[in-house]
Amino acid sequence: MDTTSWVWVIVAIVVLVLIVLWLVTGRRRQAMQQKRDESHREKAAEMRRKAEDIELDARENEARAIRARADAEKAEVDAARLKQEAEQKTDSARSLREDVAERTQKADALDPDINQDGDGRRDATRTDADVNPEGDERTDATRTDATRAEALRRDQERTDRDRPLAT
Repeated sequence: MDTTSWVWVIVAIVVLVLIVLWLVTGRRRQAMQQKRDESHREKAAEMRRKAEDIELDARENEARAIRARADAEKAEVDAARLKQEAEQKTDSARSLREDVAERTQKADALDPDINQDGDGRRDATRTDADVNPEGDERTDATRTDATRAEALRRDQERTDRDRPLAT
């Protein structure tokens, strides 16, 4: 065989070796690609599971927020109801106080021992008619009414002072 034939044989052998190498490495590349694809599939599935867990957490948080809003609205309704009740009681107390003051004024107007300023007279012109048969002064009842009126006024001031400010 001459040299050109040998060159062709060598070239053919090299080409065959290259083809075999290419086929073998192609299979390896394909196997590696399949391993990478499988690994990526597993990672994607894990990411999806985590996303689902996060979605469930988000739904739970939303449900808690809705419950908290409902609780807050209920508390607002309860507060409004209590405020209304307090206002009604305040109005009732004010009415009672006004009634006591009116009765006290009428009693003071009738009582000869009380001058027009509401002060008791301390003059020497008192007669036995100013004292009842038991020896008690008639102003005791008037003073009791005035004491009650003053106590109611103080209670109302405390109630007004202790009442929370409106928002």
